[in-house]
Amino acid sequence: MVGTKFEIPDPYSYQIGFNSYHATEAVKGALPIGQNSPQKPPYGLYAEKLSGTSFTAPRNENKQTWFYRILPGASHPDFKLEDRQNFNFKSRAANFHVIPNQIRWNPFDLDEGATFINGLRMVAGAGDIVTKSGLGIYIYAAGKSMENEAIYSADGDFLIVPQYGDMDIQTEMGYLYVRPQEIVVIPRGVRFCIKSPTGPIRGYILELYTGHFNLPELGPIGSNCLANARDFEAPVAAYEDIEEDYTVYCKFDGQLFSTIQSHSPFDVVAWHGTYYPYKYDLGKFNTIGSVSFDHPDPSIYTVLTAPSDHPGTAIADFVIFPPRWLVQEDTFRPPWYHRNTMSEFMGLICGSYDAKEGGGFQPAGASLHNVMAAHGPDASTHEKASNMELRPIKVGTGSIAFMFESCMMIGLTDWGLEECRKVQKTYNQDSWVPLKKFFTGPKRGRADLSQLNNGKGTGNGLH
Repeated sequence: MVGTKFEIPDPYSYQIGFNSYHATEAVKGALPIGQNSPQKPPYGLYAEKLSGTSFTAPRNENKQTWFYRILPGASHPDFKLEDRQNFNFKSRAANFHVIPNQIRWNPFDLDEGATFINGLRMVAGAGDIVTKSGLGIYIYAAGKSMENEAIYSADGDFLIVPQYGDMDIQTEMGYLYVRPQEIVVIPRGVRFCIKSPTGPIRGYILELYTGHFNLPELGPIGSNCLANARDFEAPVAAYEDIEEDYTVYCKFDGQLFSTIQSHSPFDVVAWHGTYYPYKYDLGKFNTIGSVSFDHPDPSIYTVLTAPSDHPGTAIADFVIFPPRWLVQEDTFRPPWYHRNTMSEFMGLICGSYDAKEGGGFQPAGASLHNVMAAHGPDASTHEKASNMELRPIKVGTGSIAFMFESCMMIGLTDWGLEECRKVQKTYNQDSWVPLKKFFTGPKRGRADLSQLNNGKGTGNGLH
């Protein structure tokens, strides 16, 4: 079966397509015909434009949506800074611990007394919010639904990766029901509210300060596979006309501000455009792999990418490791040992990860292998993979691991490094120090180097 089999069916309908132009109305005739801003929009609505790119961005990159709503988004009192230190999400080099060590975290706790807003913690980040450069990485954990509340980030797009619990997400554009093994992207500036209909929720967030996510180019793969555009789902218009106090939170330059307005912010009756939240079922990802020998770079599992100014280099890639067949001949099948100019933050949604079978990498946990930090399979995985019978096998059944990969050097917050108390202090010691030497060539010491320098070595060096 293609797609994930969920216990609870999705109660909502969606529009399909990635980067598609969508138009939707909750009341027939609410969308103006042939123009964006008539003198008097239908039903006494206000026209409001939400721009996710500059007005003059190239047509193929331009992201904007027109709302037709009961009251404009500007209809609220001044925002005031929330006086709570937990909400310090500033992304500055001075706020981070940038270290070369491999880091791994035990599963992060659930917080059944918190809402999504109160249960949000910044783990790591890079760049600068003010210049719209870089990214932030968060853990969220909550047990209570948001009530008469909304939040939006002026800092970046939220890529939310649920690990535990279903989320019923109300946005200005409509509703999305998002479960573990699905993801949702909520663009910069879009107001939303998260309810937890099945109990506590927990997961990971990548906030993208630079641009927006795209599908990766397929190159010689052709026109299909990996994440197909038709499988992305956007909400249909759904509004509420409620005159009650709503608290609207704004994440701005890494700080949380709030205001209280006298009506619901979810009063958009109709909208059309290219800038909207969307969700995707990871079970619909069509993997590509080797059918002869060796295996390709993990970039072949990229779902979404946020490119930098340098072609082929991403500010952020979202990569998954789903269930898949391995059939390669004469090949060490787990990921090889490597050092990478990119930083790799990994999380585990469910099951186990084939390169870390020792049990230290667990669902709701994470790891960070920063720029040029050496890593790869642990000692027990290497031993098993080096001696296994190379027959076709399916790996990852019942599991999905993911990676946030970035060209930027990732720094840790105080909470991510110490305050969460989840860092495994012996990660390196347990994983790679136990690796054994299997070298069968002649043993050499320092004195033997003089023979090489005198031209007596047996190497094949070029001169």
